[in-house]
Amino acid sequence: MLTKTELLNMSKDSYMNQKQYEFFEKILCQQKKDLILSISETRKRLSENENSSDISDLATKQEMQQIFLKTVERQSKLLQKVQKSIENIKNGTYGYCQETGEPIGIKRLLARPTATLSIQAKEAKERHERTKGN
Repeated sequence: MLTKTELLNMSKDSYMNQKQYEFFEKILCQQKKDLILSISETRKRLSENENSSDISDLATKQEMQQIFLKTVERQSKLLQKVQKSIENIKNGTYGYCQETGEPIGIKRLLARPTATLSIQAKEAKERHERTKGN
């Protein structure tokens, strides 16, 4: 298994070779495992039912439930991205921009293993969204 340093020192010609796929698959599989566990724990806390007749306790409980629901929603979306990235590794498209087909880059993938756009494509998309929003 490659180290992060070895990965960064590989030539650009060897981009997304088998060892690099294995490196990122290991990271993504661990992230998937962690997310599944976290979602499960959050759902468990959400379903815990404390009986209280105090109005302030009920308000606090409702607020915590909203936080837990948002957490589960956010983690579930990330889990979908992680699963899609693992699928992309298996079909050989991981690491390449979905819009341009160009390499996303090792540094970007290390920072954000679920990235599907190159930095340039992401910036262009954000510029488009800003101008569309104004």
